[in-house]
Amino acid sequence: MGWGANMFASLLQTYRGDLSRVQVTGLFGAYAIGLIPALLVMARISDRFGRRRVLLSALLLGATGSAVILAAGSAFPGILAGRIIVGVSAGAAFGPATAWIKELSGPGEGARRATIALTSGFAAGPLVSGIVVQWLPAPHTTSYLIHIALVLLTLPLVWRAPEPGHQGAAAGDGLALRQLLTSRVFLTAVVPTAPWVFGAATVALAALPVLVPLGDYGPVGSGAAAAVTLGTGIAVQPWARRLALRSPAAPFRTGVAAVITGMLVAALTAATASVVLLIVSAVLLGSAYGLLLVSGLQLVQSLARPADAATAVAVFYALTYVGFAFPVLVQALGDLWTPAVVLAAGAGLGVLAMASTVAAWPGRSRQACRGAGR
Repeated sequence: MGWGANMFASLLQTYRGDLSRVQVTGLFGAYAIGLIPALLVMARISDRFGRRRVLLSALLLGATGSAVILAAGSAFPGILAGRIIVGVSAGAAFGPATAWIKELSGPGEGARRATIALTSGFAAGPLVSGIVVQWLPAPHTTSYLIHIALVLLTLPLVWRAPEPGHQGAAAGDGLALRQLLTSRVFLTAVVPTAPWVFGAATVALAALPVLVPLGDYGPVGSGAAAAVTLGTGIAVQPWARRLALRSPAAPFRTGVAAVITGMLVAALTAATASVVLLIVSAVLLGSAYGLLLVSGLQLVQSLARPADAATAVAVFYALTYVGFAFPVLVQALGDLWTPAVVLAAGAGLGVLAMASTVAAWPGRSRQACRGAGR
């Protein structure tokens, strides 16, 4: 599912001759239009009726979305419709799949495994598509057919996967979920930092490759930027776990510090069009992505009841996908100010998120912080 959602990052380069810059960047994030409502609806359905049915339907819908984009050619309405379908499929999958992985994992392993699985797909999709676009014939056809083939290979694996604890399980009454979503730690730690999960990642893999000339290697260069960003997000996860043992606040604050530094370097990258700084930005913003994703998931999963697990995770993912608006804002506001100024302003928003994490855990001892996290 992550592959199908993110492979479009490398294919963006191939649509630039037919569509405007804002249209092209908007198409990358357009799947969030379908994703966010599907996240919230289908997660609740999977809490009541089980994970397998939802995941199988989501996989088939994802393949349908790729087929629609393939048939659309370079027509903006058709590509937009396909991206929204892909978004609905991703939204139907991410919350239930994350909860399912947690149910099949040992204590403390669920968030890490779900993050690695999702991020691996996010990284591999644009990298392989970039290679296809750069060196193989008929790149649109080949890229989307690869995704459809992967879906067909995955369907029997999902069909046979064990599903403990959800045959006929009833969903929660909603009271515990409302208490979680209105708790101080959720409102001050999760809500302000979650949009930076994909905000940081998409700035590195969608906005900056447009601003830095990559010459004849634009598609594979975009894919490489995505792979570096998301590969770093995987690499920092053991560090995130060690930070979480120190205190629940540590991975959040370290992730936001990476956001602030990464956005400042991204502003410098946009101002200088430096490929070297593009790589540095990808590493910093990828670190922010990985730290904030795994720490947010761990906190939400630790606070949610099993009957509300997928729904709670879906709310978290919905907040993270607000960040998909960031590359569009960089392009749109770049016509009023320079992209470097817009990115530097993003660092200012990161400072506000850091202040909010201080409010979430205000000057507590390490032991008290651990108790609040539990």
